[in-house]
Amino acid sequence: MSRLRAVSERKKLGRSILPGDSLPISKPSEWGVAIRRQFRGDKIEGDYLRRAACSFIVILLLFLTGDRANSQQAPGQVSNQTTVVHGVVRVGVSGQPLPHALVRIGGDASTGVLTDGEGRFEIADVPAGPQEFTIVKPGFLDEAEAGADSIAWNAHGYGHDVIVAAGMGDVAFTMEPVNSIRGQIQLSTGDAAEGFQVMLLRRTIRDGRAVWQVAGSTRTSNSGMYRFGELTDGSYAVYTMPSMESDAVNFVQVGVQGKLARSGYPSVFYPDARDLGNAAKIQLRGGEQAQANIALNLEPFQPVVAMVSPPGAGDDVSVQVMDAQGNLLPYPAQYDGSTHTAQTMLPEGNYSLSASIKSRVFHIAATRDAGRFNMTSQGSRGFAGEVSFSVATRPIANLRLPMAAVGNSPVQVSVTRTGNTQGDGTAVGRSVADPPVFVTLTQTGGWLSDGMVTSYAEGPASGPLKPTGVPAGSYWVSTAIGPRTMCESSFTAGGASLAREPLVLGIAGTTAPLTLSLRDDCARLTLSLPGSVAYTAGEERAYTVYAIPDFDSTQSLVPQTLRTSTGGRVILTGLTPGIYHVFTFDKPVALEYRNPAVLAALPSQAVSLGPGAEVELTLEVPQR
Repeated sequence: MSRLRAVSERKKLGRSILPGDSLPISKPSEWGVAIRRQFRGDKIEGDYLRRAACSFIVILLLFLTGDRANSQQAPGQVSNQTTVVHGVVRVGVSGQPLPHALVRIGGDASTGVLTDGEGRFEIADVPAGPQEFTIVKPGFLDEAEAGADSIAWNAHGYGHDVIVAAGMGDVAFTMEPVNSIRGQIQLSTGDAAEGFQVMLLRRTIRDGRAVWQVAGSTRTSNSGMYRFGELTDGSYAVYTMPSMESDAVNFVQVGVQGKLARSGYPSVFYPDARDLGNAAKIQLRGGEQAQANIALNLEPFQPVVAMVSPPGAGDDVSVQVMDAQGNLLPYPAQYDGSTHTAQTMLPEGNYSLSASIKSRVFHIAATRDAGRFNMTSQGSRGFAGEVSFSVATRPIANLRLPMAAVGNSPVQVSVTRTGNTQGDGTAVGRSVADPPVFVTLTQTGGWLSDGMVTSYAEGPASGPLKPTGVPAGSYWVSTAIGPRTMCESSFTAGGASLAREPLVLGIAGTTAPLTLSLRDDCARLTLSLPGSVAYTAGEERAYTVYAIPDFDSTQSLVPQTLRTSTGGRVILTGLTPGIYHVFTFDKPVALEYRNPAVLAALPSQAVSLGPGAEVELTLEVPQR
C-alpha cells in the first residue's frame, strides 16, 4: 500500500503536513484489530468468507455485463487503484469544526493528517474499497463511544468503516468532548488531606444488567484536591478509601488482642454516604466538569477480634471486608496464626464477616449492615461458618466462629432429545457429542472490582455439573453452551427460575436443588439487512442487533454487528424455540435487555421460532 500523505494543491491545511513531514503512526498489531472487531460484534472468519463471496459474485456480474469501466468497487474488495479521501471532523454537541484532530487509517497507515482550522482533512493514495478510519484528539472521544454504556466498548479504539471510491464526497466524523470529575477532600481537623486515595465507579452493563465497575483510582494533592479526566458520558460514583490518623499499620497488633481504639477516617461515598446505595450518582454528558467535594470526620476505629476454630485451618489466611450486598469494603484485616483470630479495625456500624478455608488457605470477608460472620470453602476440604456483630463505642473481642464442612450443590442436567434434528438444525444420523456447559455468576447489587464474573460450574451436557467453591451471597446466573448444538429449556433453583431470581449460596455452599434442562431441537435465525442499505461510497453504517427471548433464559446473549461490506447477514444458531423480539440500532449499544422497562420503550420486530425451525428475518433499520 502506498504511504499515506497529505496533499492539497487547491487548499492548504491549517497545519500542513507535507509528504516529508508526515506524522509517524504505529501500525496496530493483528490481535489488536481482531479484539477491536470482536468487541464490535464482528466474526473475523465470517467477515473473510463473506467478503470473498461478495467479491466473487460482483466480479462475475461485471464480467457478464461487460461494464468494467464504470463499475463500483465490490463489497469487501481492496483495489490497486487509489484515490484522495477528504472530509471534515466536527464537535457533536455544537456542530463546530474541530481543528488539529488526527485522522488516520487504522491497520494500514504509517502516517496521518491533522484537520485544519475548519476541521477539514485530505489523505491521498488511499486504496479503493473498505478502510477503517480512526480519529484522535486529546480531550475528545469518538461520538459513538462517548455514550456507549458498557465495559465492552473501548472508548479510545473505535474505528469508522469507510468504503473508498474514486470521486467520493466528503466524509464527516463527529467527536464529543470528554468529561471530568474534580473535588477536594476536607478533614474535620482542618489538616490538609494529602495522599488520600479516591476511587471512581462507573455504571456499566454486564450480561444485560446494570452493574458498577471500578473505573479509576487517584490520590489527593498536598491541598487535598483530586481529579478524574477523560471520562465518557455516563453515570459515576466517587468514594474515599479509609485512612488511619497515624502511619502505623492498620491492624490489631499481631499476637495481642487489641484493647484500644484508634482514630481514622472511614470510607465515604460522595457526598456523605457509607454505601453505594445511598451515594449520589454523578451524571456526565457533553464535556461536563462535575465538582464532588467530600468532608471526612475523624472517628474512632474499634478493634474487632474473632476466634476461629476450624480443624486444620493453618496460618494461610486472607481477610476482606464486605457490605450486606456482598460489595467489597476497603477496610484491611488480617489473620493472627499465634492466637487463631481474625482481626480488623472498623468504625461504628453494623457489619457481617464472612470467611472461607480450602486446605490451608483461609479467606475472611466482613459485610456491613447484615452483622454476620461466615466462612465459605472454595473447594473440597473446606469449612464455613458465620457470626453477627455491630461496632459501637467499645472493642469487639468475644466473637466465636464455629466452622462446619462445606458441601457444594451439584447442577443436575436433563436433556430432552427429540431425535428429529441436531441442535444446529442438521439431520440426525451424524453422531454429535454432548457440548460443554459453562455456568458463571455475577454478584447482585454490587460493583465489580476487576470487571470479571465468577466461574461456578462446568462440564458436558450429560451432567451433573460439579460446582467450584464460591463465597456465600446472592448471584445472577449466566449459562453458555458451546458449540451450540443444544439450547436451554429452563434453569431453576428449587423450582424458581434463575433468569428471574438470583441464586442464593449459603455459608456451606449449598443451595436449593439446581436443575438445568436442555433440549436438542434448537432453531436457527438468519438476520439480513434490507436492500435499502446499499454498498455505497462513504462511511458505512454498522447496525448492532439483539435477539431477545420473550421467555425466561439464562443463556448468554452476544450482540451482532451487521454491515454490507461483510455480507449484511448473520445466522444465529442454538436458539431455544419460542418468541423473540429483535432490536436494531445504528450504533454500538450496550442494551440492558434484562430490564423489561427498557425494552418496552424501544421499537422491535417479533419473530416466532418453532422446534428445529430455520427462519429468515429482514431487519427494520433505524432511519437517520
